[in-house]
Amino acid sequence: MDSAAKASKDAMNRVSDLPQGSGGETQQRDGSGVMTTDHGVPISDNQNTLKAGPRGPALLEDFVLREKIFHFDHERIPERIVHARGSGAHGTFTVTRAIPELTRAALFQEEGNSCETFTRFSTVAGSKGSKDTPRDVRGFATKFYTQEGNWDLVANNFAPFFIQDAMKFPDLVHAVKPEADRMFPQAASAHDTFWDFVGLMPETLHTVMWLMSDRALPRSFRMMEGFGVHTFRMVNADGDVSFVKFHWKPRLGMQSLLWDEAVKISGADPDFNRRDLWEAIDRGEFPEYDLGIQVFDSDFADSQFYDVLDATKLIPEEDVPVQIIGTLQLNRNPDNFFAETEQVAFMPQNVPPGIDFTDDPLLQGRLFSYLDTQKSRLGTANFFQIPINAPRCPFANMQRDGMMQTLIHKGRSNYEPNSLDRAGEDPGPRPSDQGFQTIRRMDQREDANQKLRVRADKFADHFSHARLFYVSQTEVEQGHIAAAFTFELSKVDLPHVRINVLAQLRNIDEALAQRVAKGLDLDLPERAPAASETVEMQPSDALSILKNALETLKGRKIGVLVDDDSDQAEIDTLTSAIEAEGGTAALIAPRRGLRDGQLDGTPSVLVDAIALVLTEAAAEKLCKHKPAIDFVSDAFAHCKAIGHSDGAKPLLDKAGVSTDEGVVSLADLPEAAKQRYFSREQKVWAAQT
Repeated sequence: MDSAAKASKDAMNRVSDLPQGSGGETQQRDGSGVMTTDHGVPISDNQNTLKAGPRGPALLEDFVLREKIFHFDHERIPERIVHARGSGAHGTFTVTRAIPELTRAALFQEEGNSCETFTRFSTVAGSKGSKDTPRDVRGFATKFYTQEGNWDLVANNFAPFFIQDAMKFPDLVHAVKPEADRMFPQAASAHDTFWDFVGLMPETLHTVMWLMSDRALPRSFRMMEGFGVHTFRMVNADGDVSFVKFHWKPRLGMQSLLWDEAVKISGADPDFNRRDLWEAIDRGEFPEYDLGIQVFDSDFADSQFYDVLDATKLIPEEDVPVQIIGTLQLNRNPDNFFAETEQVAFMPQNVPPGIDFTDDPLLQGRLFSYLDTQKSRLGTANFFQIPINAPRCPFANMQRDGMMQTLIHKGRSNYEPNSLDRAGEDPGPRPSDQGFQTIRRMDQREDANQKLRVRADKFADHFSHARLFYVSQTEVEQGHIAAAFTFELSKVDLPHVRINVLAQLRNIDEALAQRVAKGLDLDLPERAPAASETVEMQPSDALSILKNALETLKGRKIGVLVDDDSDQAEIDTLTSAIEAEGGTAALIAPRRGLRDGQLDGTPSVLVDAIALVLTEAAAEKLCKHKPAIDFVSDAFAHCKAIGHSDGAKPLLDKAGVSTDEGVVSLADLPEAAKQRYFSREQKVWAAQT
């Protein structure tokens, strides 16, 4: 009997040994403790309702059933309106460069200071049950449990945002969400209402360029950047003020999926990114990100043709380099998804003394709205007492009572000022001179005496940064952007909406507009009027994924296709070589057995490169099995490295694989698998390119 069959038989024996009730139901008695009700009463039977006789009606006195069903009926809370689908991890943030000259925040006063963190990654448009791999923005929100209270850096993986003013946020979300009358499509921007909004709101187009780029299809949460989006302020102990923008830089570098991969992954594994994050931490391959800041003053801000308070813009890293000040390591998975990942409440207004806000009109609206959101979702003003949200430092105020109050406050001091200390009573906490103080000096052409429903003049430029993003990409990435626009707009049924967007694209790049128009079989419309002349900015290499790609196997997975008669020595040699480079080898076979995956359920879209360790007989047999052909043809179409034994040639030929620098011997695969081979796109995706 082989080991797999023996393991199966042992498992069956263990099941048959479990105690049985009168109806054959399993009645377990061995566990980590006694099962009780929520109030501590021991339970004798968790399988059967209390009834009046074996076939009689259920009895109202069955408090065990009542409590269990009651809790089940109420165990879901409203999902987030946006960022509903999330994945979280605990971690540690460590300061690698002290910056007391910029901020009085205690965390940044000394190199080596650290604090615990919780980070939640998310998609934006889809519901909680949607897939991981849509074309979408990704949230990158981190809660720092500092000694001066919680700091929530509520970031995205896009540097700009769609809109300039929070007044438009409900409209943006309503437009991109499933259409109100039909409630589809789910987790998708490829539909009428989103593109109708885009075509009428040119301020969205810079972020739409990012949305149509490969940054909207991250290979992994471990391989995407994060941006604080807004311009914030830092204030030092002397009251000196600097403007800052926050950046997260992944240690594994950036990597993205191709659109065809993302579509196929959503069917093969809708939890692809969530699983990747969990399993990496479980293996001890802790994701790490460097925290960087762009620092600048009012003189720099005043000298730019754009407004640094405009959230639809970015500051090129070539103009203001990113300075690394700390490292985030995610090193522990949640113990309970609901209690932690689902209940964590991020609010951009949570900042320690030494970090402050600007008058960015989008940020100002967020500062107002997040508190209401948490009350709506978590049901109580005391949501901050949920362990995942509670500060790790002492906290005290005069707020009392309210639904689900868990703290037991003693004494009478629930107001301030009071003189209860004169009677020997605890007077409660008091404000501190070292507490958070809003910056008094007004900067950046602000005039607090005017209250107007207007936008600053420089907010009228909607195309310069969108063009900057496009011209900064490689030809491959520009092709992906054009294909993304073509796909999305092909799903739009209203002809005038497609025309409106094409008219706007002409303000960004004429060649891009022509490519999209050709893909839609449309004539180019007149250029849309622009409120401000487009400024030609120097390309920024920092905006390109491929220009910054790391040629590495670290964090990457190689799918090794084997069969029963594959050479074990070849498998072992290849696996060792892959692991020596920091990669992971996943053995895949037509029948799983003790392998890591079964061929039909493990398509090559789930890995970063493939190897075929097959005899000629095995390869010829697999030529009759479509999943095997797709395994190889998809890897080739998705520009992945393919390593193969001599015997694998029949399968390569059947899959239409032609020789190039990415199709190599098994010995050369660990090196070849460190990159993709985008020159294939001209052969495989001729219509798209």
